[in-house]
Amino acid sequence: MDGDDRDGGTSPSARPRGAAAALGGFWEPALVVVAILVVWQLAVSTFRIPIFLVPAPLAVLARLHEQAGLLLTHTLATLLVTLLGFSVAVVLGVAGALAIAQSRTVERFMLPLLVFSQVVPKIAVAPLLIIWFGFSPKSRVIVAFLICFFPVLIGTVTGLKSVEAELLDLTRQLRATRWQTFWKVSFPSALPHIFAGLKVAITLAVVGAIVAEWVGSDVGLGYMLLVANGNFDVVLAFAVLVILTLVGVILFIGVELLERLVLPWHVSRRLGVHEQI
Repeated sequence: MDGDDRDGGTSPSARPRGAAAALGGFWEPALVVVAILVVWQLAVSTFRIPIFLVPAPLAVLARLHEQAGLLLTHTLATLLVTLLGFSVAVVLGVAGALAIAQSRTVERFMLPLLVFSQVVPKIAVAPLLIIWFGFSPKSRVIVAFLICFFPVLIGTVTGLKSVEAELLDLTRQLRATRWQTFWKVSFPSALPHIFAGLKVAITLAVVGAIVAEWVGSDVGLGYMLLVANGNFDVVLAFAVLVILTLVGVILFIGVELLERLVLPWHVSRRLGVHEQI
């Protein structure tokens, strides 16, 4: 009875799903952001903070409107590099994780090397990539890939190694082939871990694209940040940061929506736990 009173008698089938459920959880943070912006605007106006130190949100909004076309062009360039780097990381990360999970020899030789490679600062490698591949989108995509590859790999490896032993024993008793065991048991069980890695990776891909544009590019939001800093244009710098934040959040929501589409059983179980707290 207490459980029924708590959720208002709403059955599990009546719970919001899909895009509505994913976006519903962002209303509270959005209200917090609005409140922060209001306080920010009032503080700048009240204390007369110079615009070259901290611009008011309305000034940033005005700059976004004035240079919408230019900023859109650079945003699309950064978005393209981000998505390409992320896509390559997903393909190679999942493939590498499959090899590591299936072979102890591959795991012993490759996983330590991959871990050591994460110690090398990517911003130190980026100039070498510019030298090797030139000022082309290819070099920027590689930097984005290098930064977001490891979370995909580790998430997939963790998922594949977390399959319940009872399920694997059952597939052996049913004489399932190795491919059937992977496709019907191992891979579905690993998907929650894979998506956890993807959500981390998609935000890091944005960082990778910006790092690459800092090192060598004449287009993209990272390049615009360099231009703004060089000209001491703080308003433009804040405008670019706003766009970067929105891009990262939108891409994260996109992965979240894909997770809800592919794993409705996992999401419904998670929502059920939250509702019981």
